[in-house]
Amino acid sequence: MRSPVLTLALLACLPGLAGCGSSSAPTNRRVEGIPASLIAARRPIGVGPRFQPPTPNRPVRDCRAALGPRDGAHVELFARNRVVLLPRGIGTRPPRTLDSGRIVRARCYGPVVTLEPTGVVLVRRATTATLGDLFAAWGAPLSAHRAASFAGPVAVYVGGRRAGGAPGAVPLRRHAVIVIEVGGYIPPHRRYVFPPGS
Repeated sequence: MRSPVLTLALLACLPGLAGCGSSSAPTNRRVEGIPASLIAARRPIGVGPRFQPPTPNRPVRDCRAALGPRDGAHVELFARNRVVLLPRGIGTRPPRTLDSGRIVRARCYGPVVTLEPTGVVLVRRATTATLGDLFAAWGAPLSAHRAASFAGPVAVYVGGRRAGGAPGAVPLRRHAVIVIEVGGYIPPHRRYVFPPGS
């Protein structure tokens, strides 16, 4: 059974995004108001801990008791033609309190955090953060040939356009829509409907 937060996030993705994950195989079935090209481009969420990793329990640098004002970016990772969920709890320290699958309280919060497995990454305001910072807080590798536990050529798209340079150097700017692809091309989406306040 999916958490209510994940279900809402997936529903929010579908109307405006080409790459958002789903829990079923891609189909070309027509859905009212959604272009067939978007339906054809969606990918299922992968099964197992590599695709749905657990909450990390790692040291957190510059950890503060209050979450404070944050700007949201959306990061999506695809590997083996499947969606890899970014786990909730990146950049937070236990104990954590959950409500409907979302972290509503943690011992402290670092500069880059995830509170739910929707791909929304919250960056402390007045902080310059990159994909490299996100993956370091997660404890997962990111290079031109590896993302998390998946090996292969890594491509990064921001707003639907290919980003040059090292994947870890891509900045996590407010409302950036970032797609990371390992070992294959999936048409990247350009937009994401951000929750209020991010």
